[in-house]
Amino acid sequence: MVPCYGPPRVLNLRNLDLAELVAAVAPHGVPPAVARRIFARVHRDGAAGFPPGAVRGLSHAAAASLESVCEWPELSVVERRRAADGFVKYLFRTGDAHEIEAVRIPLPDPRAARALKERRRAGQAASLEALPTAKYTVCLSSQVGCALACDFCATGRLGGIRSLKTWEILAQLRAIAAEADHPVRGAVFMGMGEPLLNYDNVVRAARILSDPCGPAIGAKAISISTAGVLPAIRRFTAEGHHYRLILSLGAPTSAERRALMPIEDRWPLPEVVAAMRDHAAARGTRVTLAYVVIGGVNATPRHAGELGTLLAGMRVKLNLIDVTDETGRYRPATPEELGAFRDALVALGVPVVRRYSGGAEIAAACGTLAARRRGEEIPLTYLRRGFADSQTS
Repeated sequence: MVPCYGPPRVLNLRNLDLAELVAAVAPHGVPPAVARRIFARVHRDGAAGFPPGAVRGLSHAAAASLESVCEWPELSVVERRRAADGFVKYLFRTGDAHEIEAVRIPLPDPRAARALKERRRAGQAASLEALPTAKYTVCLSSQVGCALACDFCATGRLGGIRSLKTWEILAQLRAIAAEADHPVRGAVFMGMGEPLLNYDNVVRAARILSDPCGPAIGAKAISISTAGVLPAIRRFTAEGHHYRLILSLGAPTSAERRALMPIEDRWPLPEVVAAMRDHAAARGTRVTLAYVVIGGVNATPRHAGELGTLLAGMRVKLNLIDVTDETGRYRPATPEELGAFRDALVALGVPVVRRYSGGAEIAAACGTLAARRRGEEIPLTYLRRGFADSQTS
């Protein structure tokens, strides 16, 4: 047999979880304990390469061997846009010249938020009082474009282009965290694309993000959204992941949902909700359902009644999200519509949370990410001044 002397295999450590990385570096003479330090260098510190002394216990021979085969791909930051409420949208370019978006979302300290809620209940705080930012969560894209074509979603109008690799998902958070003035303590897969159509890469990214040797983001602070990819929901439940799974409903009946979300033709709402019931039972907790509220379309007391029937007996929390359709075809519900809809849901015993849709003027809200440029680009130095500055500007 004639031996093959081809070029060495290129190794991208940024694409590997801990177990995969340990196995990948073992042939280069790296023991598991040292491999864990390499993992921390790559995924916690965001570092590249192996200069002398960079990894304790890594021999010169092993470092040289890894240097000869490793690649360190990056996304490039094209633009950053900041909204008055502190949301920052990032536009990234991939190596094959596609553009994707991610959003940095400011969050207050939970204890301060609870204290403010108590002051409001006691009539001791203004309803619009702002809290200073204590940490960030990042809304991540999982695909370039999206094939599901939800009618109210800007990304869906791009069509399905391709799924992102694990390292491309992680690179969004790494770049944003490196520029942030507060720590990143959460991640939500609600950006461009349908996460569960890129299941393996999304779950691997979540596993890396939550690894104690990596960014160490709590599993419960990682949310993965889906429009209803039924086989993947079943798989996610069977695998026992502790990340939060969020189902986007859109409407309480199959007929109305079909007009907004074509995925209904593939995986009907009753079957998808049944899978979420099973997920709630397996997890022993409430599941989160997202409901994009569209004035004159899906937010009447009748819709509330049908939601109550659909969700009867289910441990659930319903997030109400204002639609943000730049085409003008869909409008947010009026305060009167929203109030009547919410009151009807509460009367039926459905726990309701109205989620703040931030970053409206930079199209940073759910359903608007479409890799488009608008507004004024902001300098990096201003990003680091923090959310508190925007409250006085």
